Amino acid sequence: MKKLLFIIILTGFALLSCNDKTLVTTVEEDKISLPAEPYAYDQLDLPKETQPAFTNFIDFEIINGVPVNTQFKSDITPWGATLGRVLFYDKKLSLNNTISCASCHHQDKGFADGQQFSTGFEGRITTRNSMAIINPILQNNLFWDSRSKTIHDLSLQPIQNHIEMGMENLDRLVTKINETDYYKPLFLKAFGSDKVSPENISKALSQFVASITTSRSKFDVGLNNNFSNYSELENMGRQLFNSDKAKCASCHGGNNMSAQDGPNDPYGGGGSFSLGQDLRGATNIGLDIDYKDNGLGNGNFKIPGLRNIELTAPYMHDGRFKTLEEVINHYSEGVKPHKNLDVKFTDGKGNVKPLHLNSIEKKALVAFLKTLTDHEMAKNPKWSNPFRN
Repeated sequence: MKKLLFIIILTGFALLSCNDKTLVTTVEEDKISLPAEPYAYDQLDLPKETQPAFTNFIDFEIINGVPVNTQFKSDITPWGATLGRVLFYDKKLSLNNTISCASCHHQDKGFADGQQFSTGFEGRITTRNSMAIINPILQNNLFWDSRSKTIHDLSLQPIQNHIEMGMENLDRLVTKINETDYYKPLFLKAFGSDKVSPENISKALSQFVASITTSRSKFDVGLNNNFSNYSELENMGRQLFNSDKAKCASCHGGNNMSAQDGPNDPYGGGGSFSLGQDLRGATNIGLDIDYKDNGLGNGNFKIPGLRNIELTAPYMHDGRFKTLEEVINHYSEGVKPHKNLDVKFTDGKGNVKPLHLNSIEKKALVAFLKTLTDHEMAKNPKWSNPFRN
């Protein structure tokens, strides 16, 4: 049996250097299918007129288990992201080999998971809804409480979280990866060395996550033809989305429909809403008068991107809304008078100013939001599960 396993492992190493159409590594428990030549992960297909967030392309070092920025550097490589893809889907990154990053981020659900709260390590339940992964390279603040400013800083936190994946000791993670034979050639191709370290695990995961982009929706087609591909209802919703009445675009800005959180933006370091402080891409939308979870503070939660929003229900940090209709009803009639409510929802005197959308306007907004769905991204093999058990 040991001799047979040794032959299988050697066969896996040999296949990593072959030029066949499909690259397969096989060990006793796992089979990975990867192309012989990696996907062009470094060729980012971003929405029209968008640029990567200024903090996300960086090099870094690990200090006390936390990635710390050291300098700006573009570092997505095809083999680095390929390694990251395997790590993203590998349950070995959890303490008891039951949870992977992909357990809470499903490609067909816009890299959310369709649950109000997610099941993590040893069946433990998370306290917040799993955020979708939507063009993260275009965002400056990540997680519902905006605690991370870069994908690199984000990458190891779920792995170390005692609820999510339970791998609190990074040395133990390194040992597990080192003892997993299919990783050695992948690390060698990604970094020129088969050395496993927290830095390189984080870099590879960051590269794969940063490569997840969406820009092939009906909306993207419309950007190039003045939205002549839209129905009358969809165009009504698009115009309403950008209007002063609905105010959607004032939070979900630009062609990425995400928080305007750069250093001089309204939800970053400048603008009338920030009052001289960096809001970290977060705001209070009046979900409650008293918040059990205060997010970034004062009931402020990250403004999520809206691309693929049709795929990522349920909605809000606590998954309280099951449908887009419920979300729109909240903004139309359900905003609560919290003392730190975003001023756009007030009359200027601290009183809630409801949007009072009629039924047609609500349907139009839903129709428009569904044009943001990128069905190709949801099934593109470059971001799919490479494990074939």
